[in-house]
Amino acid sequence: MTTFLTAFATAFEYLRVAFLVAAILLTAACLIDWAVRTRRLSPFGPVARFFRSTVDPLIAPVERRVVRAGGVPTSAPWWALAAVVVLGILVLSALQFIGTQIAQTITAAAIGPRAIAKLVVHWAFSLVQIAIVVRVIASWLGGPSYRWWYRAAFWLSEWLLAPLRRVIPTLGPIDISPIAAFILIGLFESLVVGLW
Repeated sequence: MTTFLTAFATAFEYLRVAFLVAAILLTAACLIDWAVRTRRLSPFGPVARFFRSTVDPLIAPVERRVVRAGGVPTSAPWWALAAVVVLGILVLSALQFIGTQIAQTITAAAIGPRAIAKLVVHWAFSLVQIAIVVRVIASWLGGPSYRWWYRAAFWLSEWLLAPLRRVIPTLGPIDISPIAAFILIGLFESLVVGLW
């Protein structure tokens, strides 16, 4: 199983380098496209014609969203770059998380049932913490409460947040009960795992 983990780590490093190279190339393409859109490069030159025929159709969906949101069409390349960078970060973070969980599972299985039980307890507490973070971010972004992921996050965290909201006062418009819940979950997890 260590060969699998080594192969996973190697593939992850190659993917990280590939994302970095893609981000650098995309930054150059977005810079040139922005220069063409803002007329810093001649709109009649071969570079401008190439970008209008190949790059602009790829950025067109982003441009439509930017314009609908009240933005300027010339900023569409930068928004496209930001979206790709955020997507790359999310993909790499998810893969790193999966690799860590696989490594922890392999280690726990090698140690025995007690380690597996501790890992399951850790996963349960982490799931509640993730649900709290999802709720906080959704409240910042004005996320719709009818989505399945929001309902799941609500179901996983409300049992702890509701009593804390009754005890902890808000600081003006800021509800600090998620922060307290996050800290309490970490403390309770260390207590439960420490007693094991």
